Amino acid sequence: MRYTISIALASLLSLPAAAEVPRVITDIPPVGALVAQVMGDLGSPQVLLDKGANAHAFQLRPSQAADLAAAGLVVWVGPDMTPWLDRTLDGLSSAPHLQLLTTPGTMLLDYADSGHDADDHADHAAEADHAKADAHDHDHKGHDHEGHDPHAWLDPANARVWLAAIATELSTLDPDNASTYAANAATAQAAITTLDAELAATLAPAKGQPIVLFHDAYGYFAAHYGLTIAGTIAMGDAASPGAQHLRDLQSGMTDTPICIFPEANHDPKLVAVMAEGTTARIGQPLDPEGSTLTPGAGLYADMMRKLASTIAACITG
Repeated sequence: MRYTISIALASLLSLPAAAEVPRVITDIPPVGALVAQVMGDLGSPQVLLDKGANAHAFQLRPSQAADLAAAGLVVWVGPDMTPWLDRTLDGLSSAPHLQLLTTPGTMLLDYADSGHDADDHADHAAEADHAKADAHDHDHKGHDHEGHDPHAWLDPANARVWLAAIATELSTLDPDNASTYAANAATAQAAITTLDAELAATLAPAKGQPIVLFHDAYGYFAAHYGLTIAGTIAMGDAASPGAQHLRDLQSGMTDTPICIFPEANHDPKLVAVMAEGTTARIGQPLDPEGSTLTPGAGLYADMMRKLASTIAACITG
């Protein structure tokens, strides 16, 4: 009996170790949602950004730093979006990093071009094979608005590209479940295609109608759905708008009916002041990062639907 057990144990120990489902850490809720869709029932990614927190100026808790150190995979937009994570990864994590903005097939917009002329979208779409975004070193108080706009998840075409990249990365680390990751990604891509058509119909009344936004984060969404951004109150995520800029922006809101939108996690008082004495209607707050929504696989669709319905509701009155 002892000999038989020894043979069985030796046979078991000679087998190759099975790969484990990676422990995945993500930066912001939309990325977490995309990863959750690919992982399905195999696991749940951890989102570092706390609910209601600022994605550009976040400070990790010690427990989150420990989680990063133990991660099997980090999926993030890139240093242009979350510079605090870029600095942390250098010192804490040896895990593979999937930086989504550098994923081949990602359609990238520059801040100078994003959203202010919807007719340019076809030209940008023709450059969808851009594979790399230059990495920039940004101050922790917010990224500067030069170079590529990092809010690329707001174009559903990019979300579809990223789902495939996430599935490929997970399959490399966990080949035993590669077919599951691929199937989940395909299902999620099909769902985003359906969602895209739904949002286009929702936003049809808003197409070409000028809107004023709190800050310059909506270029991909506007370009994809043919929206016209007449201006933004703040150019940077932490920059205080200049008085002359505000006067110029307000003067363009006096003759034409226009919608102006506050933003989640930002004081709405400035929006109310800007609308005084103009023909502008104040819409409900927009949340381009899903920071106020419940995390999970459904967050991406919830976030995109809420953006579309909020804009359309203000436009149609």
